[in-house]
Amino acid sequence: METTKKSRDTIQSLSIGISILDAIAKAKRPLKITEIQEETNITKSNLYKYINTLVQDDLIFRDQNSGLYHLGSKLIQYGMTAMGNQDVLAIMSPYLQSISEHTNNTALFSVPTFNGPVIAKITRSNQILNIGAEIGTLLPPYSAAGKIFNLFAEQHKTKKWKENYQSTIVEDLDEAQTIRKEKIAFAKEPLISEVSSVALPILNYLNELIGIITLVGFSSDIPGTIDHPQSKFLQEMRVEISKNF
Repeated sequence: METTKKSRDTIQSLSIGISILDAIAKAKRPLKITEIQEETNITKSNLYKYINTLVQDDLIFRDQNSGLYHLGSKLIQYGMTAMGNQDVLAIMSPYLQSISEHTNNTALFSVPTFNGPVIAKITRSNQILNIGAEIGTLLPPYSAAGKIFNLFAEQHKTKKWKENYQSTIVEDLDEAQTIRKEKIAFAKEPLISEVSSVALPILNYLNELIGIITLVGFSSDIPGTIDHPQSKFLQEMRVEISKNF
């Protein structure tokens, strides 16, 4: 009797919404709304309501140019919160540990999403330091990771992010040129007083952004120039890590 009761205690509308996400996930590519309807058999009027809700909650992303629907950034945040055994994080974990131990600062790994770079892994140093970020935190454009995302992520991912932050994104062309060339970005106290960061892109063999490594710590301990010994160490680590992809 208990098993029967549990099987009935469900919310059908939630299952229908999940079926839309399943359809996009199984296709392994963005879908048109007509394709989603074919896969789910949801009536057109209801499908629009479900999709509008999912888009509003960042569970689905609609490309304004193509009209195609992608899985949204919030799903990536949820997944990254739970994905202790994913390949990318499994590869990154020992490197983050090494970076944190070598520098005695906190090392972060964030992934590119349609809403910006989202923290997926944190390796903390022995310092008692509240960096104000946890797994799933969305990093802003004025952070070191934000600068890397702005310049190295695919344009269809940065478009919405830039629109959301357009009042706070101020691009220094000289700085941008240096970041592109040297593949390293610095941010002095972008979020918290006395806490600064330096970030580097992890690129695959197609030069696509896989993720961003960020070193965070007290401003006195974080490098602010390319020729700093810690900057050179981080650049060496970036090259080594990127070989995995």
